[in-house]
Amino acid sequence: MSASSAFNDDKGGSSSVGEAEYAYDPVSGKIFSSDYNRHDDLKEMLDSNKDSLKLEAMKRIVAMIARGKNASDLFPAVVKNVACKNIEVKKLVYVYLVRYAEEQQDLALLSISTFQRGLKDPNQLIRASALRVLSSIRVTIIVPIMMLAIKEAASDMSPYVRKTAAHAIPKLYSLDPEQKDQLIEVIEKLLADKTTLVAGSVVMAFEEVCPERIDLIHKNYRKLCNLLIDVEEWGQVVIINMLTRYARTQFLNPNINESLLEEGSGGDKTFYGSDEDEDEDDDEKEKEKKAEAAAMAKRKPYVMDPDHRLLLRNTKPLLQSRNAAVVMAVAQLYFHLAPKAEVGVIAKALVRLLRSHSEVQFVVLQNVATMTIKRRGMFEPYLKSFYIRSTDPTQIKVLKLEVLTNLANETNISTILREFQTYIKSMDKDFVAATIQAIGRCATNIGEVRDTCLNGLVQLLSNRDELVVAESVVVIKKLLQMQPEKHSDIIKHMAKLTDNIQVPMARASILWLIGEYCEHVPKIAPDVLRKMAKSFTNEEDIVKLQIINLAAKLYLTNSKQTKLLTQYVLNLAKYDQNYDIRDRARFIRQLIVPTEKSGALSKYAKKLFLALKPAPVLESPFKDRDHFQLGSLSHLLNAKAGGYQELPDWPEAAPDPSVRNVEVPEWTKCSSREKRKEKKVEKPFYSDSEGESGPTESADSESDSATASDSRSGSEESGSGSESESEEDSESEEEEEEKKSKKKELKKPVQESESEQSSEEEDRKPEKKSKQQKSDSESESDEDEESESESSPSESEDSESEAEVKKKKKVAESKPPSKPVKKEKKEMSLLDLDDFEPAPSPQVTPVNTLLSNSLVTDLEGLSLSDSVLSPATIAPSSALKNYELLHRITGEGLTVEYCFSRQPFSPDANMVAVQLQFTNNSSSDTKSLHMEDVKLQSGMRVKEFPEIELLPAGETASAVMGIDFCDSTQAANFQLCTHTKKFFVSIQPPVGELMRTVFLTENEFKKEQGQLMGMNEITEKLTLDARCRNEHAIVQRVTAAANLSRVPCGSDKECRFAGRTVTSSSLVLVTVATREEGAAQLTVNCEKMVIGTMLVKDILLALTQ
Repeated sequence: MSASSAFNDDKGGSSSVGEAEYAYDPVSGKIFSSDYNRHDDLKEMLDSNKDSLKLEAMKRIVAMIARGKNASDLFPAVVKNVACKNIEVKKLVYVYLVRYAEEQQDLALLSISTFQRGLKDPNQLIRASALRVLSSIRVTIIVPIMMLAIKEAASDMSPYVRKTAAHAIPKLYSLDPEQKDQLIEVIEKLLADKTTLVAGSVVMAFEEVCPERIDLIHKNYRKLCNLLIDVEEWGQVVIINMLTRYARTQFLNPNINESLLEEGSGGDKTFYGSDEDEDEDDDEKEKEKKAEAAAMAKRKPYVMDPDHRLLLRNTKPLLQSRNAAVVMAVAQLYFHLAPKAEVGVIAKALVRLLRSHSEVQFVVLQNVATMTIKRRGMFEPYLKSFYIRSTDPTQIKVLKLEVLTNLANETNISTILREFQTYIKSMDKDFVAATIQAIGRCATNIGEVRDTCLNGLVQLLSNRDELVVAESVVVIKKLLQMQPEKHSDIIKHMAKLTDNIQVPMARASILWLIGEYCEHVPKIAPDVLRKMAKSFTNEEDIVKLQIINLAAKLYLTNSKQTKLLTQYVLNLAKYDQNYDIRDRARFIRQLIVPTEKSGALSKYAKKLFLALKPAPVLESPFKDRDHFQLGSLSHLLNAKAGGYQELPDWPEAAPDPSVRNVEVPEWTKCSSREKRKEKKVEKPFYSDSEGESGPTESADSESDSATASDSRSGSEESGSGSESESEEDSESEEEEEEKKSKKKELKKPVQESESEQSSEEEDRKPEKKSKQQKSDSESESDEDEESESESSPSESEDSESEAEVKKKKKVAESKPPSKPVKKEKKEMSLLDLDDFEPAPSPQVTPVNTLLSNSLVTDLEGLSLSDSVLSPATIAPSSALKNYELLHRITGEGLTVEYCFSRQPFSPDANMVAVQLQFTNNSSSDTKSLHMEDVKLQSGMRVKEFPEIELLPAGETASAVMGIDFCDSTQAANFQLCTHTKKFFVSIQPPVGELMRTVFLTENEFKKEQGQLMGMNEITEKLTLDARCRNEHAIVQRVTAAANLSRVPCGSDKECRFAGRTVTSSSLVLVTVATREEGAAQLTVNCEKMVIGTMLVKDILLALTQ
């Protein structure tokens, strides 16, 4: 009998050990047992004399914590076992204590002597765990003990313990900031550590405690650069960000000469600068140019510091890291530190990240949007990567729009505008509004397409969607301000829209335009004021202010016709509820109607109101974001976040580079060192063009296998996507050429004094083996380089034997030789998507060819026709709509269609009945048709259809299955299997099929509707389709869109429908009330607001198309 079963027998055999955790849990087992009996069995096991029982109890307690359950009441029982002799129990006790020491500080303090003994334990994991628990007890009384423990741990033989000491430093600093000086000494000591395990953690401690002490980094700068490739990923991110700020204080701006040249040439002219101002400033500008030319002559030509080059060279391979945060960190480093000519290498890596999850895409696109403002050319070859997919979330769509707008120039504007034309037909209204603004920005930035864009936007004014019209009006207003005299027809057209447009911002924009350019429309302007005066009291505040402005401008230019109207408007405004409007009316009356009391300002009324106003500059919202460090939270929020450190400005003169020199001991300069260097020359570790897919961690000679396994930051995931062979071939050719050129460079006697010495110093004798392993692992990781998974890879040197590596090498060598790549084609690499073709290099094209007739016609038709994105035409209720589940080609001759039969599913009334029709189009029989591997969202259920044993060639068979969708439109995914094949398929229901019919009388309908008001009622106005203006057509279309029954109604003008959701039986009530000329109002009442909202959209589509 085992120890655990014996223990159960002692307890009376009430439950097995596996169930002990739940035995006294009121939720799962004994409902009426009191709370104080919880975990009694675990407490008894922890009090036992048998280590096996203690270990079992600790395993289950740690499992509870991992599942998110509260195990704090076990603290006294666990803390007693901290002195246990069994090493496995001790490890788990420390894991528990780290979690709860902060909450149960008094009890933890009782065991502090045990923790101190643990710091002397021969096992490095116990020493590290003891220090971790000690630093988790947040009581100021033990600060001296913690300080002593950290100092001892910083000198520990094990790098794992030293790493834990680095983690404890910020905890102690937050508890007692007065310990800063002593902690800085420890940080300085740990910064000199040469193991990759410690580097990331100590730099993090440095950033938390003393980021201003850059003098601590000087001596360790080259070492950190050289270790960077082997540090774990989160450490790489921290070190790169720190080195970015360090480099900004220690090196000169590599683009200093270019920036001076740009300034010397006067920079770009102001977009709306007046010619007169330019003439006046000519003399001053000439003087400035001469002074700048003199300064340029005195300035020495820029030579990059070898340490600056070392940083750029060692971070470049990390652009191929699988971790998005590492790639982003290197990208921001290059953007802030690299010469302009070299920044382009980051573009390909950032485009690769756009294949990741939407959260990663969002952060990357934010940074790309900022980069494209200053370095547009960098991303121009990847224009197609920023095209918008229908599946993108709205925030991703808007950011991609921003990037496309920033990349627009005379060469690619026709392509971009055609793309925008498609976006305007989207159903996502926020996205459509952003697209219209983007068209406006393109029009202001590229004068050649301004008229074309304006004509396209005017076409949108006749659109059905009010929000689209409103956004178009606002953008047209800004464009018209540039050349109002040419476009009086458009102003007249917009004046007519005041009767229809109800969006306040759009109405205000139209009124401002008419008032500002009233001399271009002298007949229409007074009439618009007359109409506005009628509706003044019902308008929004922003519109009222513009009505007052319009009245004032017309009074000054056409007082005969508008004098009385203006007085009427001002009198209405005088008694308005809003004090802004009252004040504006009082001010304008005194200004435009001179009296004895009015001051000198009234003489200048015309100049005040009718002054020429500069046209607005449509700028990118990302224009000034680059003063925040890219990739930081502050950049993402466009506001300074807590703990953010400003990116320093470049120094005027280079600080002394000798501070980074390290004295090299004589013993390092031995013959073996030279031999090793020769080996390096023969086979370079990394060429400039390639790098490891992820960092590997060099195993320190002192750390054992347990340390290595414990310290790993994450598990490696296999790559999910592979690129085409041609791309791999071209990439391998490119890499071979660069390797050859690298060898030639290395064979030349190059003198880079300090950086070469420092890199020599970092190579130590015990690392020979690990270096060899790393060079072996390079060949493996090249195959997985472009894996799309973003998880942090584990270290490769421990995972594979040398024999396996050699096998892989042989496989790689036996590949067929790469096909020659045509010279005309631009280089494609693993970072490019299959359908990416870099855009041709910008060529200067004449304006007449740029704006082809097809583009003009395309843009003039920028109309939002819903038909483009609408679902298939809805069938009448008599004929059920069929959906394709499996296509004949995909199913290798097997076709499967399904429809929602709208009949009760007899085995389970809470399921929706789905009728499947199988057709065998192949020449052979299909056997054993059944379902497997059903994957559902939580709460959903499926009743499988009975297996079809034989489906002869050319025959058709039917089956019925039931799905409980839990009143949601989430898809049910499963495998459809035959005797030989498996096909992945999914069934996604329209919201109208999640209901069953219910019969109500008119009185019952009204009573239930009265109870589902407020938040449960959604009302939409619509215009019925010409073929859908009789009662029969309305009923037919509504019942086709949703499984609802007709409710009797006494009125001819109303159609009522009722149903209940299949799963929860929530009532759904629909009312269609018709008005004159096809106008109608749709009302949906439903407890479940999400279903109500989706149903409104579906019925609107059915009735308006």
